[in-house]
Amino acid sequence: MKKLTCHCGAVEAEINISNKLEKVLRCNCSICKRKGSIMSIVKNEDFKITKGEDKLSLYQFYTKVAKHYFCSVCGIYTHHHPRINPALTGFNVGCLENIDTFKLEDVGLADGQNHPLDKK
Repeated sequence: MKKLTCHCGAVEAEINISNKLEKVLRCNCSICKRKGSIMSIVKNEDFKITKGEDKLSLYQFYTKVAKHYFCSVCGIYTHHHPRINPALTGFNVGCLENIDTFKLEDVGLADGQNHPLDKK
């Protein structure tokens, strides 16, 4: 179990993951390239807001399927439900305690600029 917190501590979550993150990635879609965070992903049932749910702000754009959550106090992106599979929760690895995102190896790329649901 890992603890996730925003910058100011108003929002906290518990994530049911082992000590080693299985997959970490960056995304190049229009919002992710601007926020610049490194993410990982779990099933929705493995992510639970434990504090500050009322402090979360929701941002949606384009198809309005993906849900991006930010702390309304400090503005930090905490997590999201991706358009490709809303049954998953992507989360900001930088919000996990004791993880230095600058020392992570094998950070993959999610090609959000060429999203599979946008292909005709």
